[in-house]
Amino acid sequence: MKAVHVNKEKALTADGFAACLLKAKAAEANDAIAEAIANYKCCIKLRPAYEPAYNRLMILYRKNKEPKKELDIINNGIKAFEAIYNNASKKTLTKTAVQLSKSLSKSTGLTDKKGKDLFEQPPIPRWRQRAALVQKRLT
Repeated sequence: MKAVHVNKEKALTADGFAACLLKAKAAEANDAIAEAIANYKCCIKLRPAYEPAYNRLMILYRKNKEPKKELDIINNGIKAFEAIYNNASKKTLTKTAVQLSKSLSKSTGLTDKKGKDLFEQPPIPRWRQRAALVQKRLT
């Protein structure tokens, strides 16, 4: 296998993300799996909330029959998205806004009486199912 290095200076720009994504798709189309994996990882470093990069990495690791690495990507994706959603919910400014938000969440059934979320944001439940399947294959 050939080692692939990503230029860090170029990766810091918005064009770097687009370049990494284009390189990853091209490498995947040419069956250069190692290069595609490296470029998708570059995409995730630049934009941790880019769900398609996680999905493509999961697929590539499954094709390569590397379930441990697939499980690592799934768990990293879940952690990243949970952190993003938790940080987004903490950005309320006033105490009144927090109280209104909590009461609205309770009345719509999104949280229980203690304020714990009953609903997970989109990719997380699907990835949890996938992680369970991969874990089952590993045992």
